[in-house]
Parts: sequence; C-alpha cells; structure tokens
Amino acid sequence: MLSDKDRIFTNIYGLKDKSLKGAQSRGCWDGTKGILEKGKDWIIDEMKASGLRGRGGAGFSTGIKWSFMPKEVGDRPHYLVINADEGEPGTCKDREIMRNDPHTLIEGALIASFAMQAHACYIYIRGEFVREAEALQAAIDECYENKMIGKNNVHGWDFDFYVHRGAGAYVCGEETALIESLEGKKGQPRLKPPFPAGSGLYGCPTTVNNVESIAVAPEILRRGASWFAGIGRPNNSGTKLYGISGHVERPCVVEDAMGITLRELLDKHCGGVIGGWDNLMAVIPGGSSVPVMNKEQCDNAIMDFDGLREHGSGLGTAAVIVMKKDTDVIKAITRLSDFYHHESCGQCTPCREGTGWMQRMMHRMVVGNATVEEIDLLEAVTRQVEGNTICALGDAAAWPIQGLIKHFRPEMEARIAAYQAAKNAAA
Repeated sequence: MLSDKDRIFTNIYGLKDKSLKGAQSRGCWDGTKGILEKGKDWIIDEMKASGLRGRGGAGFSTGIKWSFMPKEVGDRPHYLVINADEGEPGTCKDREIMRNDPHTLIEGALIASFAMQAHACYIYIRGEFVREAEALQAAIDECYENKMIGKNNVHGWDFDFYVHRGAGAYVCGEETALIESLEGKKGQPRLKPPFPAGSGLYGCPTTVNNVESIAVAPEILRRGASWFAGIGRPNNSGTKLYGISGHVERPCVVEDAMGITLRELLDKHCGGVIGGWDNLMAVIPGGSSVPVMNKEQCDNAIMDFDGLREHGSGLGTAAVIVMKKDTDVIKAITRLSDFYHHESCGQCTPCREGTGWMQRMMHRMVVGNATVEEIDLLEAVTRQVEGNTICALGDAAAWPIQGLIKHFRPEMEARIAAYQAAKNAAA
C-alpha cells in the first residue's frame, strides 16, 4: 500500500479546508515560482523522467506530449485544454479533484501552461458536474483575487483559466471532439493529422490533458522525478486514483501506488467483494470500454498499464467495476451496448451502424433468443467496427462484447439453450 507521506491528493474526500489557505497549509502553491524559474525545458525533462503516463485512459507519456508543442510561440498563441468530461461509465475520480482538491489542478495548469508557453487554459467540464464546476470556479476566483493567476501575478507568468461547461456528450471526451465543442461546433472527432499540437483549438498549437495528469505535476516537480518514478513498476510509475464501484462492501475513490494487485486494492480499501473473494465473477478494471476479466484473471491481476494488458484488458481510467456471482453478466454488458449506441456521434458508418447492430443482438442474447452461430456473428460485427473509426468509441463499444464472448461464452450458450427448451416445451 501507498504510504501516507507519498499521497499527492491530501483532500480527495473533502474532509479538510479546500480554500486557498487550506490548500497552502497542505503544500499547494509551495515554491511554484521557483519551479517556473528553472525553465520550461527543465520542467518537461522532469516530467519525462518521472514516467508519468496520461491518466485519462491512453497512458501516453505526459512529458513527451508536452514536448510536442512548438518550441517558440509564433503568430498563433498556444493553449492548454484540460479534459474534465469524465463520461466513461464507472469513472468517478476527476470530479473528486475538482470538488475537493481544486488547487492541485489550478497550480498544475499554471505550470503546464508555462512549460508549453501558453497564457490561457480552458477546462471542459461535463455539464452534469454542477457542484464540481462551482467548486472549481470558486477556487479560480480565489486565485485571481490573491494574484496567484491572472495578469501580473506573483509567479511572473500571465495566465488565465477558463471554465467551459459541456452538455454531456460522451464523445466529447475524445480530444478533437472536445476541441470542436469548445469552438461551438458539433462535438465530432477530427481526422488526424493534423494533431492538436500543430493545429488544435482555433487552429492554434494545443495540448489536451486529463485532470489527474495535470493535478499531479506540481508535486512531481517539487519532490523530484526520481521520487515519482520510484513508486510502482518500471514504465508504470507513480500514484493513481482508483474508483471502485459495484459489488464491494465500501465503494470508494482511493489513491494508491501503480502496480498494486486487484485483490489487495479491493480488500484493503473496499472491505472486499460482497460475499468474499470466492463470490467474485468478473471485473471491468478500467472503465466500461475495456474488456471484462473473469475470476481466474482477477486472482493475480496487477493494476497498471502493462499488468492488465497481459490479461487482454486495460487500466483505462482505473474505474474498477466489480460483479459478484449472481450478476447477469450478459445483461450488464448489454447495458453498456445501450450506452455506446446512444453516445455514437454518427460520423463514422462502422460505429453509427455497428453500435446499433451490436445493441440489438445483445438484447436478444440477454433472453437467449438467438442461435449459437450468432455468437460468432456478433463477434465478427465487433471486429468490423474495431479499428475502423476516427476515434476510439467504436473500439470502446466492441471490446466489452469481445471480453464477454471470450470469457463467458458458456453462459451465453446456456441462455440460448434454456430459451429454446422453454420455447419447445410451450409448443
């Protein structure tokens, strides 16, 4: 388990004072000007050396992503955009940062913007996050009042922080769809290239980062890259916010080290699976878009990028959804199919049509009104959607079904057999 002295988010549960004064008493805004005075190249090099990989799901190196921005500012201003859309079912970590520990995010945004020579940051907050937006705006206002940000601030880098409210579209969690929405257009992903670092918000160089990725930056730079890199496993370093829901005794959001085992995570922080570990049937380890794992995989699963990839799944947003043995896993995955069909923006034909096909077939699988051969047909449809769309929503819709077929095909076949038996008996 992570030692308390290594925790970055010291008020994630909102039990302490979340004002500027309270945040400063816990170490926020400590030596921020000194960090900026070391220069943008030093900051980016430290972020690279820390091994921080993006906490929004993709897991790309944060320092390398920052380095993609043009080295000099030309006739187009640079922008930092923070993705706080958090629309992935099961994901509930970023909202806790904004609601209870917002100064970690604001300080991180200032430092990141300086490193990329941006004077403005836009945060795109999911429309349903009413209280979170209010808490963040209050913290921003407090920072302006105390000259922590804004023009001629105490840190010597002019910086403005703008809150933009979204309207709840899942696809706007994709960085280019988010940028389109910020510009007042329909939230649909752009073709890449050009990438946002070359042509992003308003056609200007832009970096889009997740809330948690930005919020951990100040503490990494204060304590040093080697401290952060020393937590977890190689290529999977640092601390991570895990959001655990479903059939555990105490669902929670908790910060722990990357590389903790799934069983330790659930037992130590959540009181274990309801009915005990042997009552576990399945876990979706990284938000609804990653493939489900069965009990045998969960027994030795390591909660980091590489550990979960070895099991054919992924860390994603580290939103752990736990299902006990009496769960109707076919119905659970069908509910996700409903979600992805509803959230498809319709721009790409494989996703627009394929999510509907998958949804309708899954609803038949729930009751068993299908044939065994149609299970193979269903998987074939997922393969035709996967990898054939502009953004990853098509993949996200396909992977849960692929995981279901891979690990729970006997349950699907039994459901079909039971339906046919009942139909024959009725005849």
